[in-house]
Amino acid sequence: MIALRQVALQRGTQTLLDNADLMLHDGIKAGIIGTNGTGKSSLFKMLLGEIGADQGEVTISGGQRIAHMDQEIQALDRSILDYVLDGDHALRQAEADLAAAREADDAHREAELHGLIDTLDGYTAEPRAAQLLVGLGFMQTDLDRPLADFSGGWRMRVNLARTLFMPSDLLLLDEPTNHLDLDALLWLEQWLKRYPGMLLLISHDRDFLDAVCDHIVHMHHQTVELYRGNYSRFEHTRAEKLALQQAEAAKQQARREEIERFITRFKAKATKARQAQSRVKMLERMEDIAVAHVDSPFHFTLPAADKTSHPLLVIDQARMGYPSDAGENVQLDNVNLTLLPGSRIGLLGPNGAGKSTLIKSLTGELELLGGERIPGEHLSIGYFAQHQLEGLDTTSSPFVHVQRLSPTASDQAIRNFIGGFGFKGDDAFATVANFSGGEKARLALALIAWQKPNLLLLDEPTNHLDLEMREALTQAIAGFDGTVIIVSHDRHLLRASVDDFWVVADHRVEPFDGDLDDYHVWLKNRLDTQRRENKRKSRGAPSEPVAAEPAAPAESQPATAEERKTARKAAAEAREKLRPLKKQRDRAEKTMEKQQKALKALEDTLADPELYTDAARKAELDRTLAQQADAQTRLNDAEQEWLEAAEALEASDA
Repeated sequence: MIALRQVALQRGTQTLLDNADLMLHDGIKAGIIGTNGTGKSSLFKMLLGEIGADQGEVTISGGQRIAHMDQEIQALDRSILDYVLDGDHALRQAEADLAAAREADDAHREAELHGLIDTLDGYTAEPRAAQLLVGLGFMQTDLDRPLADFSGGWRMRVNLARTLFMPSDLLLLDEPTNHLDLDALLWLEQWLKRYPGMLLLISHDRDFLDAVCDHIVHMHHQTVELYRGNYSRFEHTRAEKLALQQAEAAKQQARREEIERFITRFKAKATKARQAQSRVKMLERMEDIAVAHVDSPFHFTLPAADKTSHPLLVIDQARMGYPSDAGENVQLDNVNLTLLPGSRIGLLGPNGAGKSTLIKSLTGELELLGGERIPGEHLSIGYFAQHQLEGLDTTSSPFVHVQRLSPTASDQAIRNFIGGFGFKGDDAFATVANFSGGEKARLALALIAWQKPNLLLLDEPTNHLDLEMREALTQAIAGFDGTVIIVSHDRHLLRASVDDFWVVADHRVEPFDGDLDDYHVWLKNRLDTQRRENKRKSRGAPSEPVAAEPAAPAESQPATAEERKTARKAAAEAREKLRPLKKQRDRAEKTMEKQQKALKALEDTLADPELYTDAARKAELDRTLAQQADAQTRLNDAEQEWLEAAEALEASDA
C-alpha cells in the first residue's frame, strides 16, 4: 500500500503539492495524469526515496520490490540480452556466487546456490528476457549485439525490457510508450494487463490508459485526486463535476455547440460507411471529452490553404528507399498513390516496414529511387517529424520563429496565435534552448499551422505531448479542411482523425479494409503466419503438392482405338501446357535453396561483434546489410513464384 498524508512538495520556487492526500492499495493499476510541470515525475522520485516531502508523510508498505526505468543507460558494451538479464540483481549475484563456489570446489555451496537460482526462476531467465526484447520489436539476431549498436530510441526499448524483467511488487513507468510503434505498444499493453503487482503509469496515451488502468490519479492545482475506473471514466466523471461549477457553464456550452456543428458537417460529408460510422461515434464522444478538458491551456485550429489542387499529389510506379554503397536499399516498390483534397489517411504497418520512408518520399525530402512524384499546382505541405525539433533555432523565441515566417504580421496576431499552443505572456519570448521536448513539439506544430498547408503529413506527432495538448491537437486535426496522413501509435488520435487506413508491409503500400481492431487481428495473424513460415524454412524447401486421387467414374466402358488416340493427344497437350509451370516451380525451388544458403552466410558474417565496433569496417557492415536485404527479397520473390506455380499445377490436376 502507498499513502500520502498532508504532503507538501516544492521544487525551486514552484509548489507542486500542498496538503495532498492519496491512498493506493496493492494490486491496482493507476494512471498518473496531469499537465507538464504538475509533479508526476517528482511523485515517482518521492516513492523511490530520491527526494523527500517538504511536509507530511509518504509511506510504502514493507517488503515492496520496486522496479523503475533508469534514466542513464550504461554498460553499452554489454549485449542487449545480458543488459536485460542484469536487471535481476539477486539472480546475477547468485550466478557470481555459484562461479566462485565452483572455483573453490565447494560442492555443498554449489548445491545451495543451484537451489537458490531455481527459486529465482534463473533457469528460465534467458528465454524470458529474450521474449521481452522480441515483444518490444527486436529480432532474434539482435539479442547478442551490444547496446552501443542501437540508437537512443531503441536503447530506451532495451531499458524498458530490463525494467519489466526486474522482479517487482511495484512497477513505476514514466512514459513507456514514447519510443514504441503501434505493434510494440499493443504487445506492452497485453503484458501490463497480466502484471500481478501494483502499477503506477505516467502516460499521455488515453487508449493505453484505458486498456491498462483501473484507477486514475489526477494531479492538478497542487493536489491529487483519485478516480476509480479508466481514463474514459475519469473524463466522464470530471465532466460531470465541472458541469456543476456555474462559472464554467457558458464556456462548456459554447464548446459543446462547436463540436456539435462539426459532427453535423462531418456526417454530411461521410461516404465510407464503416470508417465513417466509427469516426462519427468518436466525434460524438468529443462532447464529454471537450467538457472534461475545458480548462486546458491549449486551444487552436489548423487553417488550410485557400487554394488546392485536384489531385494534390500523384505517386506513379515509385521505388522508395535509400541509396547505399551496394546500390539501392529499396523499402517500398511499385507504389501508386493519388492524394485527393479532403482525404484523411492513417498509416499502419510493422516497425521498419517503411512508413516514415513513405512520408519523407511524399514530402520530396527523400528522392524516389524510381518512378514519378507529380505535385499539384497549389500543393502546400505541412510536415511534422521528430527530427524537425532539432531544426528549431535554440537561440530564438516562439514569437521570433513565427515572425520570421511572416515579417509583416502584427505582434498581437502572432501572440494570439502562439498563445493557443501554450506560449502565453512571457513564454512567447522564452528561449527555445530551455524548452522541454513537449514545448519544442508544440512550437513545431505551431509553425506548421501558421503556414496553412493543404496536405498535412504527421509522423508520430504526439511524442512528448501531454494529454491536454494531445486532445487539442486531435480536435484541431478533426476540424482541418485539408488532406491528412498520420503515422501514430496514439489510437485515439487515429480514430478521431482519419477515414481510411493504408497498410505498409512487405515492400508494398495498400489500402486496409478495416479499423484499428481489425488491424490488431491482422497483425496477430501475420505474426502467426511468419512463425509457421520460419518453421517450414527450418525444415528445408517445401515439398511438391500431390493432387488428390480422382474419383472413379460411375460406369466404365471399353474405349475405342480412336478414343484412346484422342485421349493420348489430349494428355500430351496437357503435359505441354504444364511444362512451363513445372519449369517455373523447379527454377524457383533452386533459387530458394541458393538464397537460403546466401542468407545463412550473411547472417554468420553479421554475427561477428567486431563488425559493429570497428569503424574501419563500416562500409563492410553497410554492404553486408544491403546484401542481406537483397537476398531476403529474392527469397521472398522465389517463394511467391514457387507457390503460384505449385497452386496452378495442383489446380490443373484437380
